[in-house]
Amino acid sequence: MSDQADVCSVDAAGPDAIDRQVDRFEQALDALAETTPVGRPIRQNECFQVAETLMHSDRGMRALAERAHRFDEAGVFLGGPWEHPDRLLPPLVEGGLKAPGVNRVVETLSELRMLAIALGRVRGSALEPDDARRFLDEVMALNLEFIFPGEGEVERIEGGPHRDGAIRLFRVLAEDLGLGSLRWEVVREIEQIAAQRPIMTERILRHVEIAGRIPQHDPGADPGDEVRERLDVFLRAVHGPSPMSRTHKEVAEYRRELRSADRAALEREADAFRSSMRNTGLICPHHAVFLRHVRADMPDLLAGALDLNDAGRAELNRHHELVAGVIGAAIRPATAQAIYGLARCLERSLLSRQDVETGLRRIVRLDIRPEVGKNLLARRDRRDTISPNAVLAAGVLSVLGQPLGVGQGRNPTCQAARAISLWSEHAPGYLLSLIISAARDGLIEMAFEGATIRSDTLTGGLAPKLDLELDPVSIVLVPHLDRMYDEMMKRVVLRAEDGHKWVNPALYGRWVPTGFASVFMDIGQTTVADYPGFLRRFFVTHHPAHNGGHQRMYPNPVGLCITSSHGVYLGPHAVSLLRVAEDADGRLRCYFFNPNNEGRQDWGYGVKPSIREHGEREGESSLPFEEFAARLYAFHYNPNEQRDESAVDAHEIERIERAARESWGKAFNWLG
Repeated sequence: MSDQADVCSVDAAGPDAIDRQVDRFEQALDALAETTPVGRPIRQNECFQVAETLMHSDRGMRALAERAHRFDEAGVFLGGPWEHPDRLLPPLVEGGLKAPGVNRVVETLSELRMLAIALGRVRGSALEPDDARRFLDEVMALNLEFIFPGEGEVERIEGGPHRDGAIRLFRVLAEDLGLGSLRWEVVREIEQIAAQRPIMTERILRHVEIAGRIPQHDPGADPGDEVRERLDVFLRAVHGPSPMSRTHKEVAEYRRELRSADRAALEREADAFRSSMRNTGLICPHHAVFLRHVRADMPDLLAGALDLNDAGRAELNRHHELVAGVIGAAIRPATAQAIYGLARCLERSLLSRQDVETGLRRIVRLDIRPEVGKNLLARRDRRDTISPNAVLAAGVLSVLGQPLGVGQGRNPTCQAARAISLWSEHAPGYLLSLIISAARDGLIEMAFEGATIRSDTLTGGLAPKLDLELDPVSIVLVPHLDRMYDEMMKRVVLRAEDGHKWVNPALYGRWVPTGFASVFMDIGQTTVADYPGFLRRFFVTHHPAHNGGHQRMYPNPVGLCITSSHGVYLGPHAVSLLRVAEDADGRLRCYFFNPNNEGRQDWGYGVKPSIREHGEREGESSLPFEEFAARLYAFHYNPNEQRDESAVDAHEIERIERAARESWGKAFNWLG
């Protein structure tokens, strides 16, 4: 690939140099179209090299866009992940544009190809123009930072060729497609993400900030006052939801004003913070300053600002001294988002548990290992002047208060995220003991089939280079859990069945039953066998009409087969089945935890998990029982609770099997 000096020399040479590069690109396309399969990789690389040079000027990016209708017929994407436009996913575009090397170039060309399809310039595409337009609308809504780039310190530090190229790309997309209903798309995206109440809120905050930059009077960009009002709810939540915080933007100034405020003014502040937190789940730095001001001698205002229910208020009254101490140690402007977790901890009455109280007190004073402390502070503003202990304590409050807000980030560590979520809900004391051991000693220990495994003796894992855009608890624990899970799977790799049959109960603990069912008959997971029997077993152990009406006591780690919105099989996906219940319309649904922190997905064939329309609790996703069953490939069950499988309606089993065969099942061999 060309280096920065080459790019600068082309830009400096002016239009003639760019024209020469355009000619070179056309020649490269011609050569690629005529090459043999053996020579294709070399010719593709030549196209990418010239394209990268053109990406570094507005005129060059436009020249690429004007030739994008030729990309597929020339074979630009042939043999690679971008070959089929109907299989691409909008959420993955950002990662491609920020990737190093050739991937960034290919991702850019892929978006220009999609633009050509949307504009009707590509004949015979597998994707319809309307579908391509919807794809790009979602891509633009997810990447507003490139359409309305900021000019602050973060942009300066994280800038570079990849950012400049992405900005030029989105400039072309916006010019050719228009902003359309972008503000509506962004507001809906913000509301949908916030409704899931993730612990990590950076994505929401970034969307809120950039949404404020969308021109209000751009033709077609502003669908009405309602959308602006809905956006303003989040803008106020981030920048100042209370009367005094809107007037005094700087927290130091706000802190001084609180000292002279009368009781009535403080009550108005508490009411505003409570309302904002309830409506959005977002916390502004001023909220932390307010809690620190009232924590010692105004418990009623503290309870009000935390939006506590009766159980939470009772817990606060019982443990007021401890709560005040936790706020003093962990709640700062830099960790303000943990206030939401603190409120939910109180409502769960967790401080009345001796193991939780003891664990919190120890973490505040814990001797954290230097490398762990470095990771905890890695993504923080150096001006925070906050300690690793405060960051970790705040993270503990968030995880204990929001078990379903835990996410795996950009790491392939769904198993670890599911474990942290389960323990937060059902074994908070055990979770705290693991956190303490990992942060202080640099290890955790687990038993597996009679042997003790220590994480500090293991290497590898699914994410040896962990992306640290995670909550503090995950930053500390996931490296150890990832290696532990990987080691357990290695020890059962030669067994004839899916290794999760033994690993899940060992990794998660006694909450996972030992019975295990899978649709696959071989360890390579290529052949489906006795699918009707698999479904009947799921019905008699999970459907209330067949299992005696029993609800689940603990989350069940299950595996799903996922397809894209276009019906292309993407692979297995791990979730936790939390409960089975009827929604308000009387339809039986499976409610589950998705560790990737994104419950809104389109799995093709009309299967779209819901996150708030059908009685979902914060952080839950749901599907109708039969749709969930049709995507299921593995689950755990209690072998002592099996009932008569023959009682399950045969026609219902046939309908579900047909849905499975016509979706993910196309990628596998079926027996019977």
